[in-house]
Amino acid sequence: MPLTARLALHLTRKQSSVLHPICRRQQILEAMSLWRIMNRWRNSISLLLVVLFLVMDAQARPANMSINRDKKPNSKEENEILPPDHLNGVKLEMDGHLNKDFHQEVFLGKDMEEFEEDSEPRKNRKKLIEIFSKVDTNEDRSIGAKEMQRWIMQKTEEHFQQAVKENKMSFHAVDPDGDGHVTWDEYRVKFLASKGFNEKEVAEKIKRNEDLKVDEETQEVLESLKDRWFQADNPPADQLLNEEEFLSFLHPEHSRGMLKYMVKEIVRDLDQDGNKKLTLSEFISLPMGTAENQEAQDIDDDWVRERKKEFEDVIDANHDGIVTMEELEEYMDPMNEHNALNEAKQMIAVADENQNHTLELEEILRYSEYFTGSKLMDYARNVHEEF
Repeated sequence: MPLTARLALHLTRKQSSVLHPICRRQQILEAMSLWRIMNRWRNSISLLLVVLFLVMDAQARPANMSINRDKKPNSKEENEILPPDHLNGVKLEMDGHLNKDFHQEVFLGKDMEEFEEDSEPRKNRKKLIEIFSKVDTNEDRSIGAKEMQRWIMQKTEEHFQQAVKENKMSFHAVDPDGDGHVTWDEYRVKFLASKGFNEKEVAEKIKRNEDLKVDEETQEVLESLKDRWFQADNPPADQLLNEEEFLSFLHPEHSRGMLKYMVKEIVRDLDQDGNKKLTLSEFISLPMGTAENQEAQDIDDDWVRERKKEFEDVIDANHDGIVTMEELEEYMDPMNEHNALNEAKQMIAVADENQNHTLELEEILRYSEYFTGSKLMDYARNVHEEF
């Protein structure tokens, strides 16, 4: 018998020995009624505990909901299979903006992350001295244009190899059957899954040729990706991408054909009169309209000044005031040796304070922010001893 029942009966028996028989019977009935109430209360508490346990367990486990978006987007997975907005070692971004980190990327290569803003200045200075020694191949304690050109090509190749390495993982993510080829539909399923859509449901709808009912923004991205996908499909076109073609899809700088496509897209966005060429006014046009305050005006002034200099001094190779697609393609080709030499001369000119057309260690340390993005304090202290 349960404890509550035993307690109720014990009290009843103890009191009944001194009560009238009728009273004793009434007391017993009341005791039994109390036992039934307490028993029902105990059962209710047990049921409540079970319900609470089930609710908490359900919240702890991910729900398998059969709706379009059944999970949060996996940003890591999305980044792995989407073409990056920024390409290391390429002078223009995908949207036509100048690559602000270009000098650092081609000078540091894969070591860019080692020069962080919060790194110890003395540690960064030591790394920069080591780089200087590597670039100075003839060991004359200065860096000439040819030495810098070779170094730029070497660092650009490092970015290329890093992209190839990352592409292997990305390709594996979108090639679930491992047959070495990816169809547009296979990629589309993985892309939408990375955006939070139910992968199985999307695959079934595509198989049945049903409308996916995605939002307008996602649909626009899909259409852009599809165009890019078929551009990366080398002839004879089979609508399948192998690992090398997928690399071109993600990184157009690895393919001459895709580099042309990237240039075409940039010109299309900047070309205002539709002649498939760029004038200076088109190239320096502000992307966000007129400035609303002085700070914005300063930013706009910098935008115009930087792009005007780049257009006139570098991109417009024949200086006729017009940039053709061919000129822009040559300018953007990261493995163009002529461009690398011009870039080497530009980088030297920035820090060449004694105007001898070479860079000494003191000059590179003084202009460390230009080369590494990290400003060194007391750059000249003990330079010769450390070197």
